[in-house]
Amino acid sequence: MCEPFGAVDWMSRRGLFKGAAVAAGATAGAAVTGAAPAAAVARPVIRGGNDAEGYRTRLVLLGTAGGPTWWTGSDRHRAGISSAVVVGDAVYLVDCGEGMGRRYEQAGLFSQSPASDFTELRAVFLTHLHSDHIAGYPPLMLYGLPGGGLGTPDRPVQVFGPGRRGALPGVFPPGRPVPPVSPGNPWPGTVDMTDLILQAFATDLNDRIRDTAAPDIYARLVAHDIALPPGAGADPNTISAPRLDRPIEVYEDDLVKVTATLVDHRPVFPAFAFRFDTDDGSITFSGDTTVCDNLPALAEGSDILVHEVVDPQWVDASLDRMPLTPDERAAYRQHLIGAHTTIEQVGPVAESAGAKMLLLSHYGPGDHPPERWHGAQQGYSGNFRLGEDLMQIGVGTRPR
Repeated sequence: MCEPFGAVDWMSRRGLFKGAAVAAGATAGAAVTGAAPAAAVARPVIRGGNDAEGYRTRLVLLGTAGGPTWWTGSDRHRAGISSAVVVGDAVYLVDCGEGMGRRYEQAGLFSQSPASDFTELRAVFLTHLHSDHIAGYPPLMLYGLPGGGLGTPDRPVQVFGPGRRGALPGVFPPGRPVPPVSPGNPWPGTVDMTDLILQAFATDLNDRIRDTAAPDIYARLVAHDIALPPGAGADPNTISAPRLDRPIEVYEDDLVKVTATLVDHRPVFPAFAFRFDTDDGSITFSGDTTVCDNLPALAEGSDILVHEVVDPQWVDASLDRMPLTPDERAAYRQHLIGAHTTIEQVGPVAESAGAKMLLLSHYGPGDHPPERWHGAQQGYSGNFRLGEDLMQIGVGTRPR
């Protein structure tokens, strides 16, 4: 799941995911079907599907896996979580998981100029700063910049995401001594993170800017911390998603309006869901969250609700492989399930929002066979779809 499942201590998480890979690999079904593109080097076979031809506004699922994408003994090839809303030629990214850049190219989203670059990318929206949602963010900057292919001179890429948490999360299990990473700023937000990435790769960037005529990175990408309503971040360790009276206004241009709300991905804070409204319709992304009142309010009447999902049986199988007492096991299970939405919970969430389509993504685990997720439609009366990498869905009325 998310990198991975909340604040479980690192050694236990390693054991959890090793066990999960074995369990999920043993139950994985047949290989993903589809036609592999002709190439000198074989590429993974992807089940995608394009229902968006002829639509002005379309949703493109780039990667649909939650958590790490390195599965032992599995034939699944989901990329890390990332999606795009495309309006005309303009592209808006939601999250940048591992493999985002390759999927962006495979989906045909690069500009049609000979450079095949990111000049059509207008903005990036990060739901939260777990690594499975941002592992593709540094490559976006580092590989997008050479040749001037990141934004344009008069329209830099705008990046929006969480600000500083403001407090370290509690320790789980309690009582362990845990020295903080980067004690001077142990909770960087999106602006901090972007600056630190650029510092870490300054040798490369300065070489490309000074020696190969790449543009100034600071003129091509501008990061923003999303401002919270007054009082919303007062106690992130107690209230992860205080009820908001209205959506947070994040971004608006001539094609799209983006609003957000806080969702409950404890102990992560802030964590956001995003809604995109265009002249053709609306798409809402849940981000990572357990059941949360703010999400149905934001997603009300959406044409598409893209929602995360976790399989509690997978969690149980994973915990069975860890050396835990019954009390420890129960505490870990609640800790993990409490940060995500289970198969049984997703349908009622979409129903309460009145979403016209429920589209699953951010699968936990990402290497399950598709049939395991069919139960998520229980309690939902709308159009139910299983998201796959490179799937495209049109929004609104197809032009004639």
